[in-house]
Amino acid sequence: MDSRYPSIEWLAERAKKRMPGFAYDYLTGGCFSEVNLARNTNEIREVQLQPHYLRDFKGASQTTTLFGKTYDAPFGIAPVGLQGLMWPKSCEILAKAAKEHNVPFCLSTVGTASIETIAEITEGEFWFQLYHPAEDELRDKLLERAWAAGCKTLVILADTPTFAYRPKEIRNGLSIPPRMTMRNILQMMGSPRWVWEQLLAGKPEFQTMKPYIPKGLNMKHLGLFMNKTFSGRLTEAKIKPLRDKWKGNLVIKGIVNEEDANKAIALGVDGMIVSNHGGRQLDSGESTIKPLHKLAKTLKGKTTLLMDGGIRSGVDVASTIASGADFTFLGRAPMFGACAMGAKGGDQAMQILKKQLQQVMEQVGCEKIEDLHKHLIEQ
Repeated sequence: MDSRYPSIEWLAERAKKRMPGFAYDYLTGGCFSEVNLARNTNEIREVQLQPHYLRDFKGASQTTTLFGKTYDAPFGIAPVGLQGLMWPKSCEILAKAAKEHNVPFCLSTVGTASIETIAEITEGEFWFQLYHPAEDELRDKLLERAWAAGCKTLVILADTPTFAYRPKEIRNGLSIPPRMTMRNILQMMGSPRWVWEQLLAGKPEFQTMKPYIPKGLNMKHLGLFMNKTFSGRLTEAKIKPLRDKWKGNLVIKGIVNEEDANKAIALGVDGMIVSNHGGRQLDSGESTIKPLHKLAKTLKGKTTLLMDGGIRSGVDVASTIASGADFTFLGRAPMFGACAMGAKGGDQAMQILKKQLQQVMEQVGCEKIEDLHKHLIEQ
């Protein structure tokens, strides 16, 4: 591990210096006034754990079994759109790190690497997050490609029924697709390493979607095409055929209340990710940790509960697991690694998170991940 950047915060600081401002804003920004963005991490850090110092302790193991597969840690790399815009080839960098550290990598439909590329890097050990298309034919083509590539876990997105209002992205012209303004060009000139890496990697594109995008579209019409292709709310009527067609694990992301959770269970999903899309959709919503804690009290054992949003450290992972999650995902934290250190950044972020989590478990005297809940101090 590079001792110059021993925390995600230091990676973020380094990343900010290497990235154009518009790219950093896209990675770190939330919707409206970014109230829920801050609430996510702040409220995870209100969780307190109880140590037990005088008990026998044989050592701590982070090994976690999820959907029948054993991972080396209870966290994975969350799907992030337009990763290659933030740092060239960062999607591939993080998929490689996930494979090397034996944790799941989840590819977004609007990621900048294709299903097939990520399948090759991970040897088929990846998850795929589906933005549900308006047309069933496109849905089926994406499902077929994911399954053929070896993907066994499909994540369907419920928390983006409408396009968000994100002032920083509007100001920067990054609503999808990105458009280069004079302001953005000046920012790129101040980030020569980013520019050089982009020249080597080529223009970031929606590689998974590329076969279905009409050729010759200008930036404006590409944006209109993407908006039309993925418009609409995920409903029970859309989930039913997905459950019928997908023979692997089906996970729904964006569940934050018991009513939706019970509907999802009735529809036959295998798990749910408590998420508010990283504070990027609803500024007045709850943080992720609060609905997780409430849902865990009623649903533990009935379904697999995961959480995504606001987790920035191994300490946050421990607090989230203690609050009821079976597993967690992080999006921004690994991206800070890739943006700060390029090809070495994914490994750096994974090492930081694992070392931090290990220290917490040893400090409180917790031998197994599934016992972290016994150390939760109820508030």
